[in-house]
Order: sequence, then structure tokens, then C-alpha cells
Amino acid sequence: MTSNLVSEIALARTAPTAPSGRPLVGGRSFKVALQGISLALCVALWHWMTTHRIHLGIVNFENVPSPSQTLDAAWSLLQSPKLARHLASSLQRVAWGYLIAAATGIVCGLAIGRSSWARIALLPPLEVLRPIPAVAWIPLAILMFPSAELPMIFITFTGAFFPILLGTIHGTESVDARLVASARSLGAGRWGVLREVVLPGATPGIVTGLAIGMGTSWFCLVSAEMISGQFGIGYYTWESYTVQRYPDIVVGMLVIGLLGMGSSAVVKVIGERLTPWRHSSGERR
Repeated sequence: MTSNLVSEIALARTAPTAPSGRPLVGGRSFKVALQGISLALCVALWHWMTTHRIHLGIVNFENVPSPSQTLDAAWSLLQSPKLARHLASSLQRVAWGYLIAAATGIVCGLAIGRSSWARIALLPPLEVLRPIPAVAWIPLAILMFPSAELPMIFITFTGAFFPILLGTIHGTESVDARLVASARSLGAGRWGVLREVVLPGATPGIVTGLAIGMGTSWFCLVSAEMISGQFGIGYYTWESYTVQRYPDIVVGMLVIGLLGMGSSAVVKVIGERLTPWRHSSGERR
């Protein structure tokens, strides 16, 4: 009973108030149509600038592949037996690196956000390592790990870890101290407070960090594959540049963008399932 009371208090305090008098932009079909028009305009602009070989000062579109050339290259890639190997390699690397980063980032973030001793011990070295670009880790990662796969997984982990860590710390610190005090006065212990108050209150910040970390993990993975990979979308993109298959470069970039967008959407959906109170009062999305 105590845990249920604590949970209800936490949910009530973390639930946002419904926006008053704020009109909705439009229905779902209107939003989908608007998104489709936006994408179509971007493709039309791309087609116009490449077919007319527009030269805007320092930006030159004379050698940029057109949408039709990119579409032909994409069709060739779809028929290639290497596509499945490229996708499987990149997805496997992102999955391992991201899952490890999520587990360690959430645990470390909760510890730093809740314990002054953990903050003193862990935060200084992490703050020193955080500004280092993931690309700078590649030579050292190759020296540290014996196989060719582990360095790329490590680079992916590095890119995803710090956004998840910071999101968890911010979410944990944003929990109202009065909720914690109320839970303790109701008889909740340390683990009860963590489970019933801190985690529900910190979940929005954790989800934000997870979504950002997913995007940075793809960015870092592609950089690693360009340097030390043999298969993967990043390797495919870099290989296309070295052999001067320029439409294939654009195809690789678009595939990376679609994979990143899709995986971030999955994280967003999971986050909405974990925080139903954020969207149950008519909040605009």
C-alpha cells in the first residue's frame, strides 16, 4: 500500500498540466500531408539545383548526383547481395554499442544524480572524456581490442553513452525533493524511493538522452566504419567515394538517415509507452 501511495504521488507530481486554450495545428492526415509536401519540395529543389548545375558562391552543385541518378543507384543496391550484409553489420554494431551504453549510462547517471560520493568520484573523469570526439578514439580502440568488430562497437558505445548519461543525471536531479521526503515519511526505503519516485520522475530525461544517444551512435558508427570497417553502410559510403561512384554516396547517406530516423522513432515510441502520463491530458505532440 505504501508503494502504491508513493507511486501515485510521483505520477501526480510529474504529470504535466494540459495546455489551456492552445489550438491544435491540425489532424493527423493534415500533418502527414504537410510532411509529404515538405519532402517533395526538398527533392524538387535538389533536382533543380543538380540539373541546372547551380553554382552559389563556394557551394557548387555541378558534380552532385541528381535524384534520378540516386534512384538508379538505390535500385542497383537493392538488387545487390551485399545490401543484407551491409545492413546486418551496421545494425548489429549499433545494437550492441547502444544497449551497453544505455545500461551503463542509466546506472551511472542515477548514481551520480542521487549520490554526492558518486558525483565526486565519477563526474570529473567523465567530464574530461566527454568532449573527446568519438573519431579520436578510433586509433586507440584499434590498439585496445583484438578483433575488428569490437573497436566499432566501442566507438558506437562512446557516442551514445554521454547523451544517455547526461539525460539521466538531469532527469534524476529534476525530481522534486519533496516527493522523496514524502515517500520516506510513508515508510519507503532507499530502493522503494528509487523505484517509486526517482525512476518515474527521471524517465522523461532518460528517454530524451536515449533518443539523442541513438542519433549520435549512428554518427559515430559511420565514422568508425569508414576507417576500419569491411562491411556496413558507412563503409559502403566511403568505398563509393574512393571508386568515384558518386550517386552511391548519396544512397549511403540516405540509408543512414532513414536508419537513424527509424531507430529514433522506435526509442520515442518506447518512451511514450514508459511515460503515459505525459500524453494523457491532451498534450500536443
